[in-house]
Amino acid sequence: MGALTFSQIALVEQAAARVGTPVQFRLLGWIPPGEREPIPHVISECGITRSFFVPSKSPFWSHIRACDLVLDIGEGDSFTDIYGMSRFAHFTGTKLLVWLARRPLVLSPQTIGPFDQRLTRMLAKFAMRRCQRVFARDHLSRQYLRDQHIDNADEAIDVAFALPYTRQALAGNGKTKVGINVSGLLYSGGYTRDNQFGLTIDYAALTHQMLAYFTARGDCEVYLVSHVITDTEPVEDDYAVCRALSEQYPGTVLAPKFKTPVEAKSFISSLEFFVGARMHACIAAFSSGVPVVPLAYSRKFNGLFESLGYRHFGDCKAAGEAELMTLVRDSFEQRATLQREVEQGNAQARQRLAHYEDFLTNQLRALNDQKH
Repeated sequence: MGALTFSQIALVEQAAARVGTPVQFRLLGWIPPGEREPIPHVISECGITRSFFVPSKSPFWSHIRACDLVLDIGEGDSFTDIYGMSRFAHFTGTKLLVWLARRPLVLSPQTIGPFDQRLTRMLAKFAMRRCQRVFARDHLSRQYLRDQHIDNADEAIDVAFALPYTRQALAGNGKTKVGINVSGLLYSGGYTRDNQFGLTIDYAALTHQMLAYFTARGDCEVYLVSHVITDTEPVEDDYAVCRALSEQYPGTVLAPKFKTPVEAKSFISSLEFFVGARMHACIAAFSSGVPVVPLAYSRKFNGLFESLGYRHFGDCKAAGEAELMTLVRDSFEQRATLQREVEQGNAQARQRLAHYEDFLTNQLRALNDQKH
């Protein structure tokens, strides 16, 4: 249950309030293990396994048919073939099943593509053309949709900008509070553990350089912040890496093991400068007004922040470690400038979210009228 789910629900509830109609949610997709607080108005959850294609073995069909509208956010960046055929089949197959069930399908704001293979490109285009609307969350994905002649395409922004939070007050000691989000996935070298994403840097080495720099300054309090926390996928777990780093750098503070994205964003909002390699950790900082330097490992970073006119990010697939360290140091010294640009970017993000919420409002109004 990630930032996208919480944010999507918040936006739908706001749209429903404008229409004056009640809503209930069925969550379809990856369901995280372990205990967590219930989400209001969620009446059912359905994990999707390999057997979901077979109606007799999966409740997916019955859940879909019970819905009036299906919003598919594709984990934000998973509707592509760059992660392999199994994952592509999963994310394309669910879309085709919704179409076969004759339920209206909207692709919520996400990175679209790339689809590098001819077969996957054909299947993806077939699925997208049967959607009510396909929302890109950045200008690069929107251009990709134009190039693929997807005429029902639109553009908004990552819905995580709408994630609610409560700004926290950390104890003051006169030092600048710096947050460093360490991606367990990049630190491990990707799922394949061999620089799967083709970085031009040694990410682990860069992490150590940043920690050494900020802890040596003497005027900073450094927080190690996890955003993806899992006890079942060690290669993904930020917290295990952050905990180990906190032991290597005794002057740092290990941020809590957050239970929800709302908790994580609330904590991040209290910081005064942030560097992150998890995009939704960076969005949490940006959308709560914190000067941030995202470290990009795919075009989803570049496209999203460029769409907001914000260029203070490092491209880990093009730059070297020295260049990125210079960027981090210079950005820290110029954080007042970054904060003003963050405020300008958030104004644009609010407009883009309003566009998506208007679409949802119109969809819910039409469905409400049909029922009455």
